[in-house]
Amino acid sequence: MVRFDRRQTIGLLGAAAATGLAAPAIAQRRKIVIGALRFTSHAGSFIAVERGYFADAGLDVELKFFQAAQPMAVAIASGDVDYAITAVSGGLISLADKGAIKVIGGALSEEPGIDGQKFLVSDAAFQSGVTTPAGLDGKSFGISTAGSSFHYMGAKMAAAEGIQMRYTPLQKVGAIIGALKSGQIDGWSIVPHIAKPLAGSGAVHIVGNVSDYLPNYQVTTVFTSAANASGEREQTGAFLEGFGAGVADYNATMIDLASGSEGVDAMVDLIHKYVYTDRPREKAAPSIINGTMRINEGARLNTASLLDQLTWFQSEGLVGADITLDTLVDDSYVETFGA
Repeated sequence: MVRFDRRQTIGLLGAAAATGLAAPAIAQRRKIVIGALRFTSHAGSFIAVERGYFADAGLDVELKFFQAAQPMAVAIASGDVDYAITAVSGGLISLADKGAIKVIGGALSEEPGIDGQKFLVSDAAFQSGVTTPAGLDGKSFGISTAGSSFHYMGAKMAAAEGIQMRYTPLQKVGAIIGALKSGQIDGWSIVPHIAKPLAGSGAVHIVGNVSDYLPNYQVTTVFTSAANASGEREQTGAFLEGFGAGVADYNATMIDLASGSEGVDAMVDLIHKYVYTDRPREKAAPSIINGTMRINEGARLNTASLLDQLTWFQSEGLVGADITLDTLVDDSYVETFGA
């Protein structure tokens, strides 16, 4: 049985009032499953588990890990996972069109002044003269699946540069990394905590920034089943409360440096339990720190970016032409902006 002291109880009641939740729902200690990738950008969930923010919101959380975005969307639709944080994909949009899922918030974003996602090329491509994203004309570009966020980023860059690329689906991030390092594909785009260590190895080179082509890109979103969004409002509000507290802690510590170097060290220790677990802490720490990007406070959602993504998926014939933003998003939970 979980017991709360007076300070925690007052805090929970305040959170309940702020989110419109009834106090009994907060006290239920409901079990939920959250889907995640082992990326620094998913740290909001890790922190909320480790520092008790989900527990403070009345939730007993299990984390379930995936290797790509699309399977996570399927798991939400099937009920195997209750909430997840991942990039918008064609599969996710199609499931929303079927009435299975809803985006309820925003997570990772490209932001001016914050070092974000990178375009990478293999060493073989780099040595042959591919030193900018435009140099990928006629080259191969790694994606997990057609309609993935990698596909979207590559296509938006290619359109801006007026080039054509061949998209190579490799299903998993690990497989893409292996193909890029061995020169089986020429290019890729990925978050900085993966891009920078790869570039440091010499087998891969950074040739551009995603933000140069998508300056306010809503990289990842928070989503759940349509049933949870409409029928489990107290639970969903509690999830967003706990997740938001984890995000606020992460941003304050890793970006705003509010707790100084000691705070950063402690946060790196926490994140290392989930990210780069196969590396010793001293080798993992630089990648975790270098990969820091701001996560949206309060799960604020950039609907203008989501509309651009939806429009692109439709233009490629990857999702239905009649799908609207309202089909994809339930905007009743968090603040939206951009549109």
